[in-house]
Amino acid sequence: MQRLEHLGAGDLRAVVTAYRDALKAHREAINGLNVYPVPDGDTGTNMALTLESVVAELEGAGQSMASVCDAVARGSLMGARGNSGVILSQILRGLTSVLRDAERANGEVVARALKAAAEGAYQAVGRPVEGTILTVVREAAEAAAGARADAALVEVLDAARAEGAASLGRTPELLDVLRQAGVVDAGGSGFLLLLDAVLSVVDGRPLPEPAAVPVGRSAAHPPAPSDVETPGGPRYEVMFLLEAPDEAVPALRTAWEAIGDSIAVVGGEGIWNCHVHTDDIGAAVEAGIDAGRPRQIRVTDLAGQVQEQGWVDRAAAPASERPAVAGTTAVVAVASGEGLHRLFRSLGATEVVAGGQSMNPSTAELLDAVEATGAEQVVVLPNNSNIMAVAEQLDGLTARTVRVVPSEGVAEGLAALLALDPRAGAEENAKAMATAAAPVVAGEVTRAVRSSSCAAGPIAAGDWLGIGPGGIEVVEEDAAAAAIALLGVLAEDRHELVTLIEGEEAAAEDTSRITGWLAEHRPDVAVEVHHGGQPLYPYLLGIE
Repeated sequence: MQRLEHLGAGDLRAVVTAYRDALKAHREAINGLNVYPVPDGDTGTNMALTLESVVAELEGAGQSMASVCDAVARGSLMGARGNSGVILSQILRGLTSVLRDAERANGEVVARALKAAAEGAYQAVGRPVEGTILTVVREAAEAAAGARADAALVEVLDAARAEGAASLGRTPELLDVLRQAGVVDAGGSGFLLLLDAVLSVVDGRPLPEPAAVPVGRSAAHPPAPSDVETPGGPRYEVMFLLEAPDEAVPALRTAWEAIGDSIAVVGGEGIWNCHVHTDDIGAAVEAGIDAGRPRQIRVTDLAGQVQEQGWVDRAAAPASERPAVAGTTAVVAVASGEGLHRLFRSLGATEVVAGGQSMNPSTAELLDAVEATGAEQVVVLPNNSNIMAVAEQLDGLTARTVRVVPSEGVAEGLAALLALDPRAGAEENAKAMATAAAPVVAGEVTRAVRSSSCAAGPIAAGDWLGIGPGGIEVVEEDAAAAAIALLGVLAEDRHELVTLIEGEEAAAEDTSRITGWLAEHRPDVAVEVHHGGQPLYPYLLGIE
Protein backbone atom coordinates (compact mmCIF):
# COMPACT_ATOMS: atom_id res chain seq x y z
CA MET A 1 0.00 0.00 0.00
CA GLN A 2 1.02 3.63 -0.42
CA ARG A 3 2.28 5.29 2.74
CA LEU A 4 -0.11 7.99 4.01
CA GLU A 5 1.12 11.53 4.51
CA HIS A 6 -2.05 12.64 6.29
CA LEU A 7 -4.68 11.05 8.51
CA GLY A 8 -8.25 11.66 7.35
CA ALA A 9 -11.63 10.80 8.85
CA GLY A 10 -11.81 7.44 7.10
CA ASP A 11 -8.27 6.64 8.21
CA LEU A 12 -9.15 7.44 11.82
CA ARG A 13 -12.10 5.05 11.59
CA ALA A 14 -9.74 2.37 10.35
CA VAL A 15 -7.32 3.10 13.21
CA VAL A 16 -10.07 2.68 15.82
CA THR A 17 -11.19 -0.61 14.30
CA ALA A 18 -7.61 -1.90 14.07
CA TYR A 19 -7.01 -0.88 17.69
CA ARG A 20 -10.17 -2.67 18.79
CA ASP A 21 -9.02 -5.81 16.97
CA ALA A 22 -5.53 -5.58 18.43
CA LEU A 23 -6.86 -5.24 21.98
CA LYS A 24 -9.15 -8.23 21.48
CA ALA A 25 -6.23 -10.32 20.22
CA HIS A 26 -3.90 -9.20 23.03
CA ARG A 27 -6.52 -9.10 25.78
CA GLU A 28 -5.38 -12.21 27.63
CA ALA A 29 -1.70 -11.35 27.24
CA ILE A 30 -2.37 -7.93 28.79
CA ASN A 31 -4.57 -9.47 31.48
CA GLY A 32 -1.68 -11.78 32.27
CA LEU A 33 0.32 -8.80 33.45
CA ASN A 34 -2.34 -8.34 36.15
CA VAL A 35 -2.14 -11.77 37.79
CA TYR A 36 -0.35 -10.22 40.77
CA PRO A 37 -1.72 -7.32 42.90
CA VAL A 38 -2.46 -4.26 40.80
CA PRO A 39 -4.50 -1.09 41.32
CA ASP A 40 -7.23 -2.36 39.00
CA GLY A 41 -8.71 -5.52 37.53
CA ASP A 42 -8.18 -7.07 34.12
CA THR A 43 -6.70 -4.22 32.09
CA GLY A 44 -6.83 -5.99 28.73
CA THR A 45 -10.51 -6.78 29.10
CA ASN A 46 -11.38 -3.28 30.28
CA MET A 47 -9.51 -1.61 27.43
CA ALA A 48 -10.99 -3.97 24.84
CA LEU A 49 -14.54 -3.39 26.07
CA THR A 50 -13.97 0.36 26.03
CA LEU A 51 -12.95 0.18 22.36
CA GLU A 52 -15.98 -1.96 21.55
CA SER A 53 -18.12 0.94 22.72
CA VAL A 54 -16.14 3.35 20.56
CA VAL A 55 -16.60 1.20 17.45
CA ALA A 56 -20.35 0.93 18.18
CA GLU A 57 -20.62 4.72 18.52
CA LEU A 58 -18.85 5.17 15.17
CA GLU A 59 -21.61 3.28 13.36
CA GLY A 60 -23.91 6.28 13.62
CA ALA A 61 -21.29 8.97 13.05
CA GLY A 62 -20.97 11.23 10.02
CA GLN A 63 -18.10 11.23 7.54
CA SER A 64 -16.28 14.40 8.60
CA MET A 65 -13.24 14.37 10.87
CA ALA A 66 -15.17 16.33 13.51
CA SER A 67 -18.04 13.80 13.47
CA VAL A 68 -15.68 10.84 13.76
CA CYS A 69 -13.73 12.50 16.59
CA ASP A 70 -16.91 13.37 18.48
CA ALA A 71 -18.05 9.74 18.21
CA VAL A 72 -14.70 8.45 19.47
CA ALA A 73 -14.79 10.86 22.41
CA ARG A 74 -18.37 10.02 23.37
CA GLY A 75 -18.05 6.28 22.82
CA SER A 76 -14.95 6.06 24.99
CA LEU A 77 -16.52 8.18 27.74
CA MET A 78 -19.78 6.23 27.91
CA GLY A 79 -18.16 2.82 27.52
CA ALA A 80 -15.07 3.18 29.73
CA ARG A 81 -14.53 0.14 31.97
CA GLY A 82 -12.27 0.12 35.01
CA ASN A 83 -9.48 2.51 35.85
CA SER A 84 -7.58 1.62 32.68
CA GLY A 85 -10.68 2.20 30.54
CA VAL A 86 -11.27 5.61 32.09
CA ILE A 87 -7.67 6.67 31.47
CA LEU A 88 -7.82 5.30 27.91
CA SER A 89 -11.02 7.28 27.40
CA GLN A 90 -9.21 10.47 28.35
CA ILE A 91 -6.30 9.62 26.04
CA LEU A 92 -8.69 9.21 23.12
CA ARG A 93 -10.56 12.38 24.05
CA GLY A 94 -7.27 14.29 24.14
CA LEU A 95 -6.25 12.94 20.74
CA THR A 96 -9.57 13.76 19.13
CA SER A 97 -9.74 17.25 20.66
CA VAL A 98 -6.84 18.19 18.35
CA LEU A 99 -7.60 15.96 15.37
CA ARG A 100 -11.21 17.17 15.02
CA ASP A 101 -10.01 20.57 13.77
CA ALA A 102 -7.92 19.06 10.96
CA GLU A 103 -9.63 17.22 8.12
CA ARG A 104 -6.19 15.92 7.12
CA ALA A 105 -3.76 15.54 10.04
CA ASN A 106 -0.04 15.57 9.25
CA GLY A 107 2.86 14.66 11.53
CA GLU A 108 2.85 17.99 13.36
CA VAL A 109 -0.88 17.72 14.13
CA VAL A 110 -0.53 14.13 15.35
CA ALA A 111 2.34 15.18 17.64
CA ARG A 112 0.13 17.87 19.16
CA ALA A 113 -2.69 15.35 19.51
CA LEU A 114 -0.43 12.94 21.42
CA LYS A 115 0.60 15.78 23.75
CA ALA A 116 -3.07 16.56 24.42
CA ALA A 117 -3.67 12.86 25.06
CA ALA A 118 -0.91 12.74 27.67
CA GLU A 119 -2.14 15.90 29.37
CA GLY A 120 -5.68 14.58 29.45
CA ALA A 121 -4.58 11.29 30.96
CA TYR A 122 -2.78 13.02 33.81
CA GLN A 123 -5.76 15.29 34.43
CA ALA A 124 -8.04 12.28 34.75
CA VAL A 125 -6.14 10.82 37.70
CA GLY A 126 -6.32 12.32 41.17
CA ARG A 127 -2.85 11.13 42.19
CA PRO A 128 -0.79 10.28 39.08
CA VAL A 129 1.61 7.36 39.54
CA GLU A 130 4.71 7.08 37.37
CA GLY A 131 5.56 3.70 35.92
CA THR A 132 2.04 3.29 34.55
CA ILE A 133 0.30 4.02 31.26
CA LEU A 134 0.61 7.72 32.18
CA THR A 135 4.39 7.59 31.89
CA VAL A 136 4.31 5.62 28.64
CA VAL A 137 1.90 7.97 26.85
CA ARG A 138 3.74 11.08 28.13
CA GLU A 139 7.18 9.92 27.02
CA ALA A 140 5.82 8.73 23.68
CA ALA A 141 4.24 12.16 23.17
CA GLU A 142 7.47 13.92 24.11
CA ALA A 143 9.36 11.87 21.51
CA ALA A 144 6.76 12.77 18.87
CA ALA A 145 7.07 16.44 19.74
CA GLY A 146 10.86 16.17 19.49
CA ALA A 147 10.77 15.10 15.85
CA ARG A 148 11.91 17.71 13.33
CA ALA A 149 9.29 20.30 12.39
CA ASP A 150 8.80 19.01 8.84
CA ALA A 151 8.92 15.31 9.78
CA ALA A 152 6.58 13.04 7.84
CA LEU A 153 3.64 11.44 9.63
CA VAL A 154 5.31 8.04 9.76
CA GLU A 155 8.50 9.53 11.24
CA VAL A 156 6.52 11.12 14.08
CA LEU A 157 4.73 7.85 14.74
CA ASP A 158 7.97 5.86 14.66
CA ALA A 159 9.54 8.20 17.19
CA ALA A 160 6.54 7.88 19.49
CA ARG A 161 6.40 4.08 19.14
CA ALA A 162 10.10 3.58 19.79
CA GLU A 163 10.16 5.76 22.89
CA GLY A 164 6.87 4.30 24.11
CA ALA A 165 8.35 0.81 23.95
CA ALA A 166 11.46 1.97 25.81
CA SER A 167 9.30 3.70 28.40
CA LEU A 168 7.24 0.55 28.89
CA GLY A 169 10.42 -1.42 29.47
CA ARG A 170 11.40 1.05 32.20
CA THR A 171 8.12 0.84 34.12
CA PRO A 172 9.41 -1.82 36.57
CA GLU A 173 12.17 0.60 37.56
CA LEU A 174 9.54 3.17 38.56
CA LEU A 175 6.92 0.95 40.19
CA ASP A 176 8.12 -1.59 42.72
CA VAL A 177 5.07 -3.84 42.44
CA LEU A 178 5.94 -4.40 38.76
CA ARG A 179 9.57 -5.14 39.57
CA GLN A 180 8.60 -7.69 42.23
CA ALA A 181 6.20 -9.44 39.87
CA GLY A 182 8.62 -9.36 36.94
CA VAL A 183 6.17 -7.66 34.58
CA VAL A 184 5.76 -4.36 32.75
CA ASP A 185 2.73 -2.11 33.09
CA ALA A 186 -0.40 -3.62 31.54
CA GLY A 187 -2.01 -0.29 30.60
CA GLY A 188 1.17 0.93 28.93
CA SER A 189 1.29 -2.28 26.93
CA GLY A 190 -2.28 -1.67 25.79
CA PHE A 191 -1.50 1.92 24.80
CA LEU A 192 1.39 0.84 22.55
CA LEU A 193 -1.14 -1.14 20.51
CA LEU A 194 -2.81 2.17 19.63
CA LEU A 195 0.43 3.37 18.03
CA ASP A 196 0.73 -0.01 16.30
CA ALA A 197 -2.78 0.43 14.92
CA VAL A 198 -1.96 3.90 13.54
CA LEU A 199 1.22 2.60 11.91
CA SER A 200 -0.75 -0.29 10.43
CA VAL A 201 -3.15 2.14 8.73
CA VAL A 202 -0.51 4.72 7.77
CA ASP A 203 2.27 2.38 6.63
CA GLY A 204 0.63 -1.00 6.10
CA ARG A 205 2.56 -2.70 8.90
CA PRO A 206 1.06 -5.86 10.39
CA LEU A 207 -0.25 -5.65 13.93
CA PRO A 208 2.00 -7.48 16.41
CA GLU A 209 1.08 -11.01 17.41
CA PRO A 210 0.12 -11.52 21.07
CA ALA A 211 2.55 -13.34 23.32
CA ALA A 212 1.85 -17.08 23.48
CA VAL A 213 2.19 -17.08 27.28
CA PRO A 214 1.36 -13.93 29.27
CA VAL A 215 4.39 -12.39 30.93
CA GLY A 216 4.49 -13.02 34.65
CA ARG A 217 2.34 -16.18 34.54
CA SER A 218 3.32 -19.76 34.16
CA ALA A 219 1.07 -21.80 31.93
CA ALA A 220 2.39 -25.00 33.45
CA HIS A 221 1.79 -23.88 37.04
CA PRO A 222 -1.22 -21.55 37.29
CA PRO A 223 -1.42 -19.86 40.68
CA ALA A 224 -3.66 -21.55 43.22
CA PRO A 225 -6.04 -19.30 45.17
CA SER A 226 -3.79 -19.38 48.22
CA ASP A 227 -0.86 -18.19 46.09
CA VAL A 228 -2.61 -15.04 44.89
CA GLU A 229 -2.34 -12.05 47.14
CA THR A 230 -5.08 -9.48 47.55
CA PRO A 231 -4.54 -5.76 46.96
CA GLY A 232 -3.13 -3.84 49.87
CA GLY A 233 -5.30 -0.77 49.23
CA PRO A 234 -9.07 -0.21 49.32
CA ARG A 235 -11.20 -3.25 48.66
CA TYR A 236 -13.91 -1.96 46.31
CA GLU A 237 -13.97 -0.34 42.88
CA VAL A 238 -16.93 2.01 42.41
CA MET A 239 -17.81 3.32 38.95
CA PHE A 240 -20.73 5.28 37.58
CA LEU A 241 -21.76 7.73 34.91
CA LEU A 242 -22.59 11.08 36.46
CA GLU A 243 -24.93 13.71 35.08
CA ALA A 244 -23.67 16.88 36.77
CA PRO A 245 -22.61 20.44 35.94
CA ASP A 246 -18.89 20.80 35.37
CA GLU A 247 -18.51 23.08 38.39
CA ALA A 248 -19.75 20.29 40.72
CA VAL A 249 -16.95 17.89 39.82
CA PRO A 250 -14.11 19.41 41.90
CA ALA A 251 -16.18 18.84 45.05
CA LEU A 252 -16.69 15.21 44.04
CA ARG A 253 -12.95 14.75 43.59
CA THR A 254 -12.29 16.32 47.00
CA ALA A 255 -14.84 14.07 48.69
CA TRP A 256 -13.36 10.99 47.05
CA GLU A 257 -9.81 11.93 47.99
CA ALA A 258 -10.89 11.65 51.63
CA ILE A 259 -12.18 8.08 51.24
CA GLY A 260 -10.20 6.39 48.49
CA ASP A 261 -7.58 6.35 45.75
CA SER A 262 -7.18 5.46 42.05
CA ILE A 263 -9.55 8.35 41.38
CA ALA A 264 -10.36 9.02 37.74
CA VAL A 265 -13.07 11.45 36.64
CA VAL A 266 -13.32 12.24 32.94
CA GLY A 267 -15.86 13.95 30.74
CA GLY A 268 -17.42 17.37 30.47
CA GLU A 269 -20.48 19.25 29.31
CA GLY A 270 -22.71 17.60 31.88
CA ILE A 271 -21.69 13.92 31.63
CA TRP A 272 -18.78 12.30 33.51
CA ASN A 273 -17.33 8.83 33.89
CA CYS A 274 -16.24 8.41 37.50
CA HIS A 275 -14.00 5.76 39.09
CA VAL A 276 -12.63 5.30 42.61
CA HIS A 277 -11.18 2.56 44.82
CA THR A 278 -12.57 2.77 48.36
CA ASP A 279 -13.65 0.83 51.43
CA ASP A 280 -16.75 3.02 51.81
CA ILE A 281 -19.13 2.27 48.93
CA GLY A 282 -21.96 4.31 50.40
CA ALA A 283 -19.88 7.46 50.81
CA ALA A 284 -18.58 7.16 47.25
CA VAL A 285 -22.11 6.98 45.84
CA GLU A 286 -23.37 9.73 48.16
CA ALA A 287 -20.67 12.07 46.86
CA GLY A 288 -22.01 11.39 43.36
CA ILE A 289 -25.55 12.18 44.48
CA ASP A 290 -24.35 15.43 46.04
CA ALA A 291 -22.77 16.39 42.71
CA GLY A 292 -25.58 15.32 40.40
CA ARG A 293 -27.30 12.15 39.22
CA PRO A 294 -25.19 8.97 39.19
CA ARG A 295 -26.36 6.10 36.98
CA GLN A 296 -25.06 2.72 35.84
CA ILE A 297 -23.45 2.28 39.25
CA ARG A 298 -21.11 -0.72 39.39
CA VAL A 299 -19.25 -2.05 42.41
CA THR A 300 -16.47 -4.65 42.14
CA ASP A 301 -14.78 -6.49 45.00
CA LEU A 302 -11.11 -6.06 44.06
CA ALA A 303 -9.89 -8.66 46.55
CA GLY A 304 -12.14 -11.26 44.99
CA GLN A 305 -11.22 -10.11 41.48
CA VAL A 306 -7.50 -10.57 42.10
CA GLN A 307 -8.04 -14.01 43.65
CA GLU A 308 -10.45 -15.01 40.89
CA GLN A 309 -7.80 -15.57 38.24
CA GLY A 310 -6.24 -18.29 40.33
CA TRP A 311 -9.55 -20.07 40.71
CA VAL A 312 -10.34 -19.77 37.01
CA ASP A 313 -6.93 -21.10 36.01
CA ARG A 314 -7.27 -23.98 38.41
CA ALA A 315 -10.73 -24.90 37.14
CA ALA A 316 -9.60 -24.71 33.50
CA ALA A 317 -6.70 -27.09 34.07
CA PRO A 318 -7.22 -30.84 33.53
CA ALA A 319 -8.05 -32.60 36.80
CA SER A 320 -4.69 -34.38 36.84
CA GLU A 321 -2.88 -31.01 36.68
CA ARG A 322 -4.94 -29.15 39.27
CA PRO A 323 -3.05 -28.28 42.45
CA ALA A 324 -4.27 -29.89 45.64
CA VAL A 325 -6.88 -28.01 47.63
CA ALA A 326 -5.20 -25.74 50.18
CA GLY A 327 -6.40 -26.72 53.65
CA THR A 328 -8.75 -29.43 54.90
CA THR A 329 -12.16 -28.60 53.47
CA ALA A 330 -13.29 -27.94 49.89
CA VAL A 331 -16.60 -26.47 48.74
CA VAL A 332 -18.96 -27.57 45.97
CA ALA A 333 -21.53 -24.93 44.99
CA VAL A 334 -24.48 -25.07 42.60
CA ALA A 335 -25.12 -22.03 40.41
CA SER A 336 -26.39 -21.15 36.96
CA GLY A 337 -24.63 -18.54 34.83
CA GLU A 338 -21.01 -17.94 33.91
CA GLY A 339 -20.75 -14.86 36.10
CA LEU A 340 -22.02 -16.72 39.15
CA HIS A 341 -19.57 -19.53 38.47
CA ARG A 342 -16.71 -17.03 38.55
CA LEU A 343 -18.09 -15.30 41.63
CA PHE A 344 -18.41 -18.50 43.64
CA ARG A 345 -14.91 -19.57 42.65
CA SER A 346 -13.50 -16.17 43.57
CA LEU A 347 -14.92 -16.58 47.08
CA GLY A 348 -13.45 -20.05 47.58
CA ALA A 349 -15.66 -22.68 45.93
CA THR A 350 -13.48 -25.47 44.54
CA GLU A 351 -16.10 -26.86 42.13
CA VAL A 352 -19.23 -25.20 40.74
CA VAL A 353 -21.97 -27.37 39.27
CA ALA A 354 -24.34 -25.86 36.72
CA GLY A 355 -27.86 -25.80 38.11
CA GLY A 356 -30.55 -23.85 39.87
CA GLN A 357 -34.23 -23.12 39.42
CA SER A 358 -35.65 -25.48 36.75
CA MET A 359 -32.11 -26.86 36.25
CA ASN A 360 -31.58 -29.31 39.10
CA PRO A 361 -28.34 -31.34 38.84
CA SER A 362 -28.46 -35.07 39.43
CA THR A 363 -26.94 -36.91 42.37
CA ALA A 364 -24.28 -38.26 40.01
CA GLU A 365 -23.29 -34.76 38.85
CA LEU A 366 -22.93 -33.52 42.42
CA LEU A 367 -21.03 -36.65 43.42
CA ASP A 368 -18.61 -36.20 40.50
CA ALA A 369 -17.94 -32.65 41.70
CA VAL A 370 -17.32 -33.83 45.26
CA GLU A 371 -14.83 -36.42 44.04
CA ALA A 372 -13.16 -33.88 41.73
CA THR A 373 -12.25 -31.62 44.67
CA GLY A 374 -9.65 -34.15 45.83
CA ALA A 375 -10.40 -33.12 49.43
CA GLU A 376 -11.21 -35.54 52.22
CA GLN A 377 -13.87 -33.20 53.60
CA VAL A 378 -16.37 -31.25 51.48
CA VAL A 379 -19.12 -28.72 52.14
CA VAL A 380 -21.94 -28.49 49.59
CA LEU A 381 -23.93 -25.31 48.88
CA PRO A 382 -27.09 -26.40 46.98
CA ASN A 383 -28.37 -22.79 46.72
CA ASN A 384 -31.86 -24.04 45.90
CA SER A 385 -34.46 -25.79 48.03
CA ASN A 386 -35.14 -28.33 45.26
CA ILE A 387 -31.52 -29.49 45.32
CA MET A 388 -31.27 -29.89 49.09
CA ALA A 389 -32.56 -33.46 49.27
CA VAL A 390 -30.21 -34.66 46.53
CA ALA A 391 -27.24 -33.02 48.23
CA GLU A 392 -28.09 -34.70 51.54
CA GLN A 393 -27.52 -38.12 49.94
CA LEU A 394 -23.89 -37.45 49.04
CA ASP A 395 -22.30 -38.27 52.39
CA GLY A 396 -23.50 -41.87 52.12
CA LEU A 397 -22.23 -42.29 48.55
CA THR A 398 -18.56 -41.42 49.03
CA ALA A 399 -15.70 -42.15 51.37
CA ARG A 400 -15.26 -38.41 51.80
CA THR A 401 -17.00 -36.52 54.59
CA VAL A 402 -19.73 -34.34 53.08
CA ARG A 403 -21.84 -31.76 54.90
CA VAL A 404 -24.60 -29.64 53.39
CA VAL A 405 -25.31 -25.99 54.21
CA PRO A 406 -29.08 -25.39 53.81
CA SER A 407 -28.69 -22.47 51.40
CA GLU A 408 -31.93 -21.99 49.50
CA GLY A 409 -30.64 -19.26 47.20
CA VAL A 410 -27.54 -17.80 45.63
CA ALA A 411 -27.38 -14.83 48.02
CA GLU A 412 -27.27 -17.16 51.03
CA GLY A 413 -24.59 -19.28 49.36
CA LEU A 414 -22.38 -16.27 48.73
CA ALA A 415 -22.78 -15.09 52.31
CA ALA A 416 -21.98 -18.57 53.59
CA LEU A 417 -18.70 -18.67 51.66
CA LEU A 418 -17.47 -15.61 53.52
CA ALA A 419 -17.36 -17.77 56.67
CA LEU A 420 -15.35 -20.58 55.05
CA ASP A 421 -12.19 -21.64 56.87
CA PRO A 422 -10.43 -24.19 54.61
CA ARG A 423 -8.24 -25.28 57.52
CA ALA A 424 -11.24 -26.39 59.60
CA GLY A 425 -13.26 -29.56 59.10
CA ALA A 426 -16.49 -29.92 57.14
CA GLU A 427 -18.67 -30.16 60.24
CA GLU A 428 -17.27 -26.98 61.77
CA ASN A 429 -17.43 -25.14 58.44
CA ALA A 430 -21.00 -26.21 57.73
CA LYS A 431 -22.17 -24.81 61.06
CA ALA A 432 -20.30 -21.52 60.65
CA MET A 433 -21.44 -21.10 57.06
CA ALA A 434 -25.07 -21.84 57.93
CA THR A 435 -24.88 -19.21 60.68
CA ALA A 436 -23.48 -16.67 58.20
CA ALA A 437 -26.21 -17.42 55.64
CA ALA A 438 -29.13 -17.33 58.07
CA PRO A 439 -29.51 -13.51 58.39
CA VAL A 440 -29.57 -12.95 54.63
CA VAL A 441 -32.92 -11.83 53.25
CA ALA A 442 -33.12 -13.17 49.71
CA GLY A 443 -35.26 -11.95 46.84
CA GLU A 444 -35.63 -12.68 43.15
CA VAL A 445 -37.31 -11.18 40.13
CA THR A 446 -38.77 -13.35 37.41
CA ARG A 447 -41.59 -13.37 34.86
CA ALA A 448 -44.96 -15.07 35.25
CA VAL A 449 -45.50 -17.84 32.71
CA ARG A 450 -49.27 -18.06 33.31
CA SER A 451 -52.11 -16.06 34.81
CA SER A 452 -52.77 -16.49 38.51
CA SER A 453 -53.36 -14.50 41.68
CA CYS A 454 -51.55 -13.87 44.93
CA ALA A 455 -51.73 -11.72 48.02
CA ALA A 456 -50.22 -8.87 46.01
CA GLY A 457 -53.08 -9.03 43.49
CA PRO A 458 -53.94 -10.66 40.15
CA ILE A 459 -51.10 -11.94 37.95
CA ALA A 460 -51.21 -11.94 34.14
CA ALA A 461 -48.87 -14.02 32.01
CA GLY A 462 -45.83 -11.87 31.31
CA ASP A 463 -46.05 -9.82 34.51
CA TRP A 464 -42.85 -9.39 36.51
CA LEU A 465 -42.88 -10.88 39.98
CA GLY A 466 -40.83 -9.88 43.02
CA ILE A 467 -40.46 -12.93 45.25
CA GLY A 468 -39.25 -12.75 48.84
CA PRO A 469 -39.05 -15.21 51.75
CA GLY A 470 -42.82 -15.03 52.14
CA GLY A 471 -43.60 -15.77 48.49
CA ILE A 472 -44.73 -13.36 45.78
CA GLU A 473 -44.54 -9.88 47.29
CA VAL A 474 -45.09 -7.61 44.28
CA VAL A 475 -46.41 -7.73 40.71
CA GLU A 476 -45.16 -5.13 38.24
CA GLU A 477 -45.03 -4.39 34.50
CA ASP A 478 -41.22 -4.46 34.14
CA ALA A 479 -38.23 -6.08 35.82
CA ALA A 480 -36.76 -2.90 37.30
CA ALA A 481 -40.08 -1.87 38.83
CA ALA A 482 -40.46 -5.33 40.36
CA ALA A 483 -36.96 -5.20 41.85
CA ILE A 484 -37.53 -1.70 43.25
CA ALA A 485 -40.90 -2.62 44.74
CA LEU A 486 -39.41 -5.79 46.25
CA LEU A 487 -36.55 -3.79 47.78
CA GLY A 488 -39.15 -1.40 49.18
CA VAL A 489 -40.69 -4.35 51.02
CA LEU A 490 -37.52 -6.19 52.08
CA ALA A 491 -34.76 -3.58 52.52
CA GLU A 492 -34.93 -1.50 55.68
CA ASP A 493 -32.81 1.32 57.01
CA ARG A 494 -31.24 -1.07 59.53
CA HIS A 495 -29.73 -3.13 56.72
CA GLU A 496 -26.13 -2.51 55.68
CA LEU A 497 -25.68 -4.13 52.25
CA VAL A 498 -27.72 -5.01 49.19
CA THR A 499 -26.13 -7.40 46.71
CA LEU A 500 -27.70 -7.15 43.25
CA ILE A 501 -26.88 -10.00 40.87
CA GLU A 502 -27.73 -9.35 37.21
CA GLY A 503 -29.06 -12.19 35.08
CA GLU A 504 -28.69 -12.65 31.34
CA GLU A 505 -31.87 -10.60 30.71
CA ALA A 506 -30.82 -7.66 32.89
CA ALA A 507 -30.52 -4.30 31.12
CA ALA A 508 -28.02 -1.61 32.10
CA GLU A 509 -30.73 1.04 32.30
CA ASP A 510 -32.78 -1.19 34.63
CA THR A 511 -29.81 -1.74 36.92
CA SER A 512 -29.26 2.03 36.94
CA ARG A 513 -32.90 2.59 37.97
CA ILE A 514 -32.58 0.11 40.82
CA THR A 515 -29.29 1.46 42.19
CA GLY A 516 -30.58 5.00 41.80
CA TRP A 517 -33.66 4.14 43.85
CA LEU A 518 -31.49 2.62 46.56
CA ALA A 519 -29.21 5.66 46.63
CA GLU A 520 -32.23 7.93 47.09
CA HIS A 521 -34.42 5.84 49.41
CA ARG A 522 -31.87 3.73 51.31
CA PRO A 523 -28.84 6.07 51.34
CA ASP A 524 -27.17 4.30 54.28
CA VAL A 525 -27.23 0.90 52.60
CA ALA A 526 -24.18 -0.04 50.52
CA VAL A 527 -24.77 -1.65 47.12
CA GLU A 528 -22.75 -4.29 45.30
CA VAL A 529 -23.61 -5.17 41.69
CA HIS A 530 -22.36 -8.41 40.15
CA HIS A 531 -23.07 -9.93 36.75
CA GLY A 532 -24.28 -13.46 37.35
CA GLY A 533 -25.59 -14.31 33.89
CA GLN A 534 -28.30 -16.60 35.33
CA PRO A 535 -31.26 -17.38 33.04
CA LEU A 536 -34.93 -16.67 33.84
CA TYR A 537 -34.14 -14.38 36.78
CA PRO A 538 -32.85 -10.96 35.63
CA TYR A 539 -32.22 -9.98 39.26
CA LEU A 540 -31.33 -11.87 42.41
CA LEU A 541 -31.16 -9.87 45.65
CA GLY A 542 -29.35 -10.44 48.90
CA ILE A 543 -30.01 -8.08 51.80
CA GLU A 544 -27.82 -8.14 54.90
